[in-house]
Amino acid sequence: MMDEYRGVWVFIEQNDGKIEEVSLELLGAGRKLADKLEVPLSGVLLGYGIKSLSREVITYGADLVYVIDHEVMKDYRTESYMKAVIKLAEKYKPEIFLYGATSNGKDLASAVATDLSTGLTADTTMLDVEVEKRLLEASRPAFGGNIMATILCKKHRPQMATVRPKVMKAMEPDPNRQGEIIEESITLREDDMRTKVIEIVKDVTKKVNLAEAHVVVAGGKGMGDIQNFQMIHELADAIGATVGGTRDVVEAGWLPHEQQVGQTGETITPKIYFAIGISGAIQHVVGMKNSELIIAINKDPEAPIFDVATYGIVGDALDIVPKLIEKFKEASERGGEMSYV
Repeated sequence: MMDEYRGVWVFIEQNDGKIEEVSLELLGAGRKLADKLEVPLSGVLLGYGIKSLSREVITYGADLVYVIDHEVMKDYRTESYMKAVIKLAEKYKPEIFLYGATSNGKDLASAVATDLSTGLTADTTMLDVEVEKRLLEASRPAFGGNIMATILCKKHRPQMATVRPKVMKAMEPDPNRQGEIIEESITLREDDMRTKVIEIVKDVTKKVNLAEAHVVVAGGKGMGDIQNFQMIHELADAIGATVGGTRDVVEAGWLPHEQQVGQTGETITPKIYFAIGISGAIQHVVGMKNSELIIAINKDPEAPIFDVATYGIVGDALDIVPKLIEKFKEASERGGEMSYV
């Protein structure tokens, strides 16, 4: 009976005792959904020695926090986390359950959806609810990013979705906010686990971290070729920015995949985003539309990128970018400082 299911849940992903930013973003999105449906917003917090994080979950918008604090949950494993989530879901019956589209979030959500025989929308970029029918409207780019598809789960509960980091906004934390913490136990033994965590090796390779960049200069195929694309690097160097690019640029071999912005790359929210020679296809826009300030340069005045740009320059990037580089270098030589605060 689907009428038994009520409430919006967010899986609170934590690592080394720190809540992942995407979970705080989902609490902000979940708060809006819960308010529309007039139901509580709950966080699901799993781990070992993590009960103290419950208070933070409440300050970011949750009414309830379900906590399972157990030694077997110290490190993420599909088996233990799935059993814990399924126990909670079967007992409390949420109608909507959101997860971050991280490696752990996607793994857990797919396992839970399979066991609960319900639907899961992956890599969602927009969320809403149809209040009368209590349907989650989970939207994401489809058919190569050419359209936005809204996916509904009409016959099964809970309705589940994974949501990409950086596409939602967290609420401002309210230290005075009140909520309820519900501790649950689970009977699991380490000897019963089919997998063991022997060692966790952190990635120590030096990669460009687009997600942390304050300023990104991104180029598209409108730059023409890899030689012209060097202007993007020069402009980024001149202003102390990080270089990004579109999927076409990555597929052409002009940039490595970790510098791709968009649906199949990184979703970012820098203070300033330069979109140079980028047409503005949906699959790219979903990765950067929440930037604080977007500056677009394109010779096509009808390019979709101008629909999301704060400022637009219509003209040939091959003529405009060298002039920008020259001006920024002159400012630097005069002792000017770049400030993005």
